[in-house]
Amino acid sequence: MSYLNRSFYSLKATPIGQYLSNITSGFLLCLMVAMSAKFVSEHYGGPVILYALLMGIALNYLSTEGRCVAGIEFCAKSILRFGIALLGARITIEQLMGLGITPIIIVLVSVPATVLFGFFVGRWLKLGRGQSILSGSAVGICGASAALAVAAVLPYNKDAEKNLIFTVVCVTALSTLAMVAYPLIVTAFEMSPTASGVFLGATIHDVAQVVGAGYLMSDEIGDVATFTKLLRVSTLVPVVLIIALIVARWGKTPFDTAPSGFPLPSFLVAFIVIVSINSAGFIALEVSEFMVQMSRWCLILAMVGLGMKSSFKELAAMGWRPIALMVAETLFLAGLVLIWLQF
Repeated sequence: MSYLNRSFYSLKATPIGQYLSNITSGFLLCLMVAMSAKFVSEHYGGPVILYALLMGIALNYLSTEGRCVAGIEFCAKSILRFGIALLGARITIEQLMGLGITPIIIVLVSVPATVLFGFFVGRWLKLGRGQSILSGSAVGICGASAALAVAAVLPYNKDAEKNLIFTVVCVTALSTLAMVAYPLIVTAFEMSPTASGVFLGATIHDVAQVVGAGYLMSDEIGDVATFTKLLRVSTLVPVVLIIALIVARWGKTPFDTAPSGFPLPSFLVAFIVIVSINSAGFIALEVSEFMVQMSRWCLILAMVGLGMKSSFKELAAMGWRPIALMVAETLFLAGLVLIWLQF
Protein backbone atom coordinates (compact mmCIF):
# COMPACT_ATOMS: atom_id res chain seq x y z
CA MET A 1 0.00 0.00 0.00
CA SER A 2 2.83 2.38 0.86
CA TYR A 3 4.38 1.66 -2.55
CA LEU A 4 1.11 2.57 -4.26
CA ASN A 5 0.87 5.75 -2.24
CA ARG A 6 4.42 6.73 -3.17
CA SER A 7 3.69 5.97 -6.84
CA PHE A 8 0.51 8.04 -6.73
CA TYR A 9 2.22 11.07 -5.22
CA SER A 10 5.17 10.68 -7.61
CA LEU A 11 2.78 10.73 -10.57
CA LYS A 12 0.92 13.70 -9.13
CA ALA A 13 4.19 15.62 -8.90
CA THR A 14 4.83 15.25 -12.65
CA PRO A 15 3.42 17.76 -15.18
CA ILE A 16 0.99 15.11 -16.51
CA GLY A 17 -0.14 14.28 -12.99
CA GLN A 18 -0.69 17.94 -12.16
CA TYR A 19 -2.67 18.43 -15.37
CA LEU A 20 -4.87 15.41 -14.65
CA SER A 21 -5.41 16.62 -11.11
CA ASN A 22 -6.43 20.06 -12.37
CA ILE A 23 -9.01 18.79 -14.88
CA THR A 24 -10.54 15.98 -12.80
CA SER A 25 -13.08 18.05 -10.85
CA GLY A 26 -14.37 19.93 -13.89
CA PHE A 27 -14.46 16.79 -16.04
CA LEU A 28 -16.48 14.85 -13.47
CA LEU A 29 -18.85 17.79 -13.12
CA CYS A 30 -19.41 17.93 -16.90
CA LEU A 31 -19.85 14.15 -17.00
CA MET A 32 -22.51 14.28 -14.29
CA VAL A 33 -24.41 17.05 -16.09
CA ALA A 34 -24.09 15.17 -19.41
CA MET A 35 -25.56 12.04 -17.83
CA SER A 36 -28.41 14.14 -16.44
CA ALA A 37 -29.11 15.63 -19.88
CA LYS A 38 -29.08 12.13 -21.42
CA PHE A 39 -31.51 10.88 -18.76
CA VAL A 40 -33.94 13.75 -19.37
CA SER A 41 -33.76 13.27 -23.14
CA GLU A 42 -34.39 9.52 -22.98
CA HIS A 43 -37.25 9.70 -20.46
CA TYR A 44 -39.03 12.92 -21.47
CA GLY A 45 -38.02 13.39 -25.12
CA GLY A 46 -36.25 16.28 -26.79
CA PRO A 47 -32.71 16.86 -28.12
CA VAL A 48 -29.99 15.89 -25.66
CA ILE A 49 -27.61 18.51 -27.11
CA LEU A 50 -30.02 21.30 -26.19
CA TYR A 51 -30.53 19.92 -22.68
CA ALA A 52 -26.77 19.68 -22.21
CA LEU A 53 -26.35 23.29 -23.31
CA LEU A 54 -29.11 24.66 -21.10
CA MET A 55 -27.98 22.70 -18.04
CA GLY A 56 -24.43 23.88 -18.64
CA ILE A 57 -25.52 27.51 -18.96
CA ALA A 58 -27.37 27.20 -15.64
CA LEU A 59 -24.01 26.33 -14.03
CA ASN A 60 -22.13 29.16 -15.74
CA TYR A 61 -20.79 30.53 -12.44
CA LEU A 62 -18.60 27.42 -11.99
CA SER A 63 -16.49 28.32 -15.05
CA THR A 64 -15.34 31.69 -13.75
CA GLU A 65 -13.28 30.55 -10.76
CA GLY A 66 -12.58 27.54 -8.57
CA ARG A 67 -11.37 23.97 -9.04
CA CYS A 68 -13.63 23.17 -12.00
CA VAL A 69 -12.35 25.79 -14.46
CA ALA A 70 -9.59 23.68 -16.06
CA GLY A 71 -11.81 20.61 -16.46
CA ILE A 72 -14.61 22.64 -18.03
CA GLU A 73 -12.10 24.10 -20.49
CA PHE A 74 -10.82 20.58 -21.24
CA CYS A 75 -14.34 19.36 -22.09
CA ALA A 76 -15.15 22.42 -24.20
CA LYS A 77 -12.00 22.06 -26.33
CA SER A 78 -10.09 18.76 -26.15
CA ILE A 79 -13.12 16.49 -25.72
CA LEU A 80 -14.83 18.43 -28.52
CA ARG A 81 -11.98 17.75 -30.96
CA PHE A 82 -11.91 14.06 -30.05
CA GLY A 83 -15.67 13.73 -30.54
CA ILE A 84 -15.60 15.40 -33.94
CA ALA A 85 -12.83 13.06 -35.12
CA LEU A 86 -14.89 10.01 -34.07
CA LEU A 87 -17.84 11.23 -36.14
CA GLY A 88 -16.02 9.71 -39.12
CA ALA A 89 -17.14 6.26 -37.95
CA ARG A 90 -20.70 7.16 -39.00
CA ILE A 91 -19.90 7.62 -42.68
CA THR A 92 -18.80 5.30 -45.50
CA ILE A 93 -18.47 5.85 -49.23
CA GLU A 94 -20.78 2.87 -49.78
CA GLN A 95 -23.60 4.71 -48.00
CA LEU A 96 -23.23 7.60 -50.41
CA MET A 97 -23.30 5.35 -53.48
CA GLY A 98 -26.73 3.98 -52.57
CA LEU A 99 -28.47 7.34 -52.42
CA GLY A 100 -29.11 7.81 -56.14
CA ILE A 101 -28.52 10.91 -58.25
CA THR A 102 -31.43 13.20 -57.26
CA PRO A 103 -30.63 13.69 -53.58
CA ILE A 104 -26.93 13.96 -54.45
CA ILE A 105 -27.55 16.84 -56.87
CA ILE A 106 -29.91 18.58 -54.44
CA VAL A 107 -27.44 18.30 -51.58
CA LEU A 108 -24.44 19.37 -53.68
CA VAL A 109 -26.35 22.50 -54.73
CA SER A 110 -28.21 23.34 -51.51
CA VAL A 111 -25.34 22.97 -49.03
CA PRO A 112 -22.87 25.43 -50.62
CA ALA A 113 -25.77 27.70 -51.61
CA THR A 114 -26.93 27.91 -47.98
CA VAL A 115 -23.41 28.54 -46.68
CA LEU A 116 -22.87 31.33 -49.25
CA PHE A 117 -26.35 32.76 -48.59
CA GLY A 118 -25.58 32.85 -44.87
CA PHE A 119 -22.23 34.53 -45.47
CA PHE A 120 -23.55 37.33 -47.68
CA VAL A 121 -26.74 37.96 -45.68
CA GLY A 122 -24.71 37.90 -42.47
CA ARG A 123 -22.32 40.50 -43.83
CA TRP A 124 -25.34 42.58 -44.96
CA LEU A 125 -26.61 42.37 -41.37
CA LYS A 126 -23.17 43.57 -40.22
CA LEU A 127 -22.28 40.28 -38.53
CA GLY A 128 -18.74 38.91 -38.50
CA ARG A 129 -17.40 36.66 -41.24
CA GLY A 130 -16.89 33.78 -38.84
CA GLN A 131 -20.37 33.98 -37.38
CA SER A 132 -21.94 34.19 -40.84
CA ILE A 133 -20.05 31.10 -42.09
CA LEU A 134 -20.79 29.23 -38.84
CA SER A 135 -24.51 29.94 -39.10
CA GLY A 136 -24.77 28.94 -42.77
CA SER A 137 -22.81 25.73 -42.19
CA ALA A 138 -24.98 24.70 -39.23
CA VAL A 139 -28.20 25.22 -41.19
CA GLY A 140 -26.90 23.78 -44.45
CA ILE A 141 -25.12 20.65 -43.23
CA CYS A 142 -26.06 18.96 -39.97
CA GLY A 143 -26.93 21.41 -37.24
CA ALA A 144 -25.00 21.34 -33.98
CA SER A 145 -22.36 18.82 -35.18
CA ALA A 146 -21.50 21.02 -38.18
CA ALA A 147 -21.38 24.11 -35.96
CA LEU A 148 -18.90 22.39 -33.63
CA ALA A 149 -16.70 21.20 -36.50
CA VAL A 150 -16.70 24.50 -38.42
CA ALA A 151 -16.09 26.56 -35.27
CA ALA A 152 -12.91 24.60 -34.66
CA VAL A 153 -11.33 25.90 -37.89
CA LEU A 154 -12.60 29.49 -37.76
CA PRO A 155 -10.35 32.35 -36.59
CA TYR A 156 -10.38 32.97 -32.87
CA ASN A 157 -11.75 36.16 -31.34
CA LYS A 158 -13.35 37.14 -28.04
CA ASP A 159 -16.84 36.28 -29.32
CA ALA A 160 -15.99 32.90 -30.89
CA GLU A 161 -17.35 30.67 -28.13
CA LYS A 162 -20.41 32.89 -27.59
CA ASN A 163 -21.20 32.73 -31.32
CA LEU A 164 -20.89 28.93 -31.25
CA ILE A 165 -23.24 28.58 -28.27
CA PHE A 166 -25.79 30.94 -29.82
CA THR A 167 -25.66 29.06 -33.13
CA VAL A 168 -26.13 25.66 -31.49
CA VAL A 169 -29.07 26.86 -29.39
CA CYS A 170 -30.78 28.49 -32.39
CA VAL A 171 -30.19 25.65 -34.85
CA THR A 172 -31.43 23.07 -32.35
CA ALA A 173 -34.59 25.07 -31.67
CA LEU A 174 -35.22 25.62 -35.41
CA SER A 175 -34.60 21.93 -36.10
CA THR A 176 -37.20 20.95 -33.51
CA LEU A 177 -39.73 23.35 -35.03
CA ALA A 178 -38.95 22.01 -38.52
CA MET A 179 -39.53 18.44 -37.32
CA VAL A 180 -43.11 19.44 -36.47
CA ALA A 181 -43.82 21.84 -39.33
CA TYR A 182 -42.19 20.22 -42.36
CA PRO A 183 -44.34 17.05 -42.40
CA LEU A 184 -47.35 19.39 -42.65
CA ILE A 185 -45.74 21.10 -45.68
CA VAL A 186 -45.05 17.73 -47.31
CA THR A 187 -48.68 16.71 -46.79
CA ALA A 188 -50.01 20.04 -48.07
CA PHE A 189 -48.04 19.71 -51.34
CA GLU A 190 -49.04 16.03 -51.71
CA MET A 191 -45.48 14.88 -52.37
CA SER A 192 -44.61 11.29 -53.19
CA PRO A 193 -42.89 9.24 -50.46
CA THR A 194 -39.52 9.61 -52.18
CA ALA A 195 -39.87 13.37 -52.67
CA SER A 196 -41.13 13.71 -49.09
CA GLY A 197 -38.09 11.89 -47.74
CA VAL A 198 -35.69 13.94 -49.85
CA PHE A 199 -37.32 17.19 -48.68
CA LEU A 200 -37.16 16.25 -45.00
CA GLY A 201 -33.61 14.94 -45.24
CA ALA A 202 -32.35 17.92 -47.25
CA THR A 203 -33.89 20.65 -45.08
CA ILE A 204 -34.19 19.65 -41.40
CA HIS A 205 -31.06 20.61 -39.52
CA ASP A 206 -30.18 17.75 -37.13
CA VAL A 207 -30.07 14.00 -37.79
CA ALA A 208 -32.31 13.11 -34.83
CA GLN A 209 -35.08 15.45 -35.98
CA VAL A 210 -34.84 14.13 -39.56
CA VAL A 211 -35.31 10.58 -38.30
CA GLY A 212 -38.17 11.68 -36.06
CA ALA A 213 -40.03 13.55 -38.81
CA GLY A 214 -39.43 10.88 -41.48
CA TYR A 215 -40.49 7.80 -39.55
CA LEU A 216 -43.40 9.73 -38.07
CA MET A 217 -44.88 9.73 -41.59
CA SER A 218 -43.88 6.25 -42.81
CA ASP A 219 -40.97 3.80 -42.91
CA GLU A 220 -40.35 4.49 -46.60
CA ILE A 221 -40.20 8.25 -46.09
CA GLY A 222 -38.00 7.72 -43.03
CA ASP A 223 -35.50 5.60 -44.96
CA VAL A 224 -35.18 8.14 -47.80
CA ALA A 225 -34.94 11.05 -45.35
CA THR A 226 -32.21 9.31 -43.37
CA PHE A 227 -30.15 8.49 -46.48
CA THR A 228 -30.47 12.07 -47.74
CA LYS A 229 -29.44 13.42 -44.37
CA LEU A 230 -26.40 11.12 -44.34
CA LEU A 231 -25.37 12.64 -47.64
CA ARG A 232 -25.57 16.12 -46.11
CA VAL A 233 -23.50 14.93 -43.15
CA SER A 234 -20.88 13.54 -45.54
CA THR A 235 -20.34 17.02 -47.00
CA LEU A 236 -19.00 18.09 -43.62
CA VAL A 237 -15.49 16.90 -44.53
CA PRO A 238 -15.05 18.86 -47.80
CA VAL A 239 -16.87 21.93 -46.45
CA VAL A 240 -14.73 22.12 -43.31
CA LEU A 241 -11.64 21.39 -45.40
CA ILE A 242 -12.44 24.26 -47.79
CA ILE A 243 -13.27 26.64 -44.95
CA ALA A 244 -10.04 25.71 -43.15
CA LEU A 245 -8.00 26.45 -46.27
CA ILE A 246 -9.82 29.75 -46.89
CA VAL A 247 -9.47 31.09 -43.36
CA ALA A 248 -5.94 29.76 -42.75
CA ARG A 249 -4.60 33.30 -43.20
CA TRP A 250 -7.26 34.99 -41.06
CA GLY A 251 -5.67 34.08 -37.75
CA LYS A 252 -5.32 31.43 -35.08
CA THR A 253 -8.25 29.09 -34.50
CA PRO A 254 -9.76 28.61 -31.03
CA PHE A 255 -8.87 24.94 -31.11
CA ASP A 256 -5.57 25.32 -32.88
CA THR A 257 -4.19 21.81 -33.31
CA ALA A 258 -2.51 22.09 -36.70
CA PRO A 259 1.26 21.65 -36.95
CA SER A 260 3.20 24.69 -38.03
CA GLY A 261 2.81 25.30 -41.75
CA PHE A 262 -0.03 22.77 -42.04
CA PRO A 263 -3.44 24.39 -42.67
CA LEU A 264 -5.62 21.59 -41.22
CA PRO A 265 -6.18 20.87 -37.52
CA SER A 266 -5.34 17.36 -36.42
CA PHE A 267 -8.93 16.50 -35.48
CA LEU A 268 -10.03 17.07 -39.10
CA VAL A 269 -7.20 14.93 -40.42
CA ALA A 270 -8.25 12.20 -37.97
CA PHE A 271 -11.87 12.55 -39.15
CA ILE A 272 -10.84 12.02 -42.80
CA VAL A 273 -8.63 9.05 -41.89
CA ILE A 274 -11.42 7.37 -39.91
CA VAL A 275 -13.90 7.87 -42.78
CA SER A 276 -11.40 6.32 -45.20
CA ILE A 277 -10.62 3.35 -42.96
CA ASN A 278 -14.31 2.79 -42.24
CA SER A 279 -15.13 2.91 -45.97
CA ALA A 280 -12.44 0.30 -46.66
CA GLY A 281 -14.10 -2.06 -44.18
CA PHE A 282 -11.16 -2.22 -41.77
CA ILE A 283 -13.28 -1.16 -38.77
CA ALA A 284 -15.44 -3.93 -37.31
CA LEU A 285 -19.13 -3.16 -36.87
CA GLU A 286 -18.89 -3.43 -33.09
CA VAL A 287 -15.92 -1.06 -33.00
CA SER A 288 -17.67 1.39 -35.34
CA GLU A 289 -20.78 1.42 -33.14
CA PHE A 290 -18.62 1.96 -30.07
CA MET A 291 -16.84 4.89 -31.76
CA VAL A 292 -20.17 6.46 -32.73
CA GLN A 293 -21.43 6.16 -29.15
CA MET A 294 -18.15 7.62 -27.87
CA SER A 295 -18.52 10.49 -30.32
CA ARG A 296 -22.04 11.25 -29.08
CA TRP A 297 -20.94 11.29 -25.46
CA CYS A 298 -17.93 13.49 -26.28
CA LEU A 299 -20.16 16.00 -28.07
CA ILE A 300 -22.60 16.01 -25.15
CA LEU A 301 -19.71 16.62 -22.74
CA ALA A 302 -18.39 19.37 -24.99
CA MET A 303 -21.77 21.08 -25.11
CA VAL A 304 -21.99 21.00 -21.32
CA GLY A 305 -18.55 22.61 -21.12
CA LEU A 306 -19.39 25.23 -23.72
CA GLY A 307 -22.69 25.93 -21.96
CA MET A 308 -20.91 26.48 -18.65
CA LYS A 309 -18.70 29.06 -20.34
CA SER A 310 -21.71 31.10 -21.50
CA SER A 311 -24.71 32.78 -19.94
CA PHE A 312 -28.21 33.83 -20.99
CA LYS A 313 -27.23 37.43 -20.36
CA GLU A 314 -24.38 37.21 -22.86
CA LEU A 315 -26.58 35.45 -25.44
CA ALA A 316 -29.34 38.05 -25.09
CA ALA A 317 -26.79 40.81 -25.64
CA MET A 318 -26.12 39.50 -29.16
CA GLY A 319 -29.39 41.04 -30.39
CA TRP A 320 -31.84 40.10 -33.12
CA ARG A 321 -29.51 39.91 -36.11
CA PRO A 322 -28.08 36.39 -35.56
CA ILE A 323 -31.60 35.02 -35.03
CA ALA A 324 -32.85 36.75 -38.17
CA LEU A 325 -29.92 35.29 -40.12
CA MET A 326 -30.62 31.71 -39.05
CA VAL A 327 -34.34 32.01 -39.73
CA ALA A 328 -33.57 33.45 -43.19
CA GLU A 329 -31.13 30.59 -43.92
CA THR A 330 -33.70 28.01 -42.83
CA LEU A 331 -36.40 29.52 -45.05
CA PHE A 332 -33.94 29.81 -47.96
CA LEU A 333 -32.94 26.15 -47.73
CA ALA A 334 -36.54 24.92 -47.42
CA GLY A 335 -37.69 27.12 -50.30
CA LEU A 336 -34.81 26.07 -52.56
CA VAL A 337 -35.42 22.34 -52.06
CA LEU A 338 -39.20 22.70 -52.30
CA ILE A 339 -39.00 24.57 -55.60
CA TRP A 340 -36.51 22.01 -56.95
CA LEU A 341 -38.78 19.08 -56.10
CA GLN A 342 -41.95 20.76 -57.37
CA PHE A 343 -40.63 22.11 -60.66
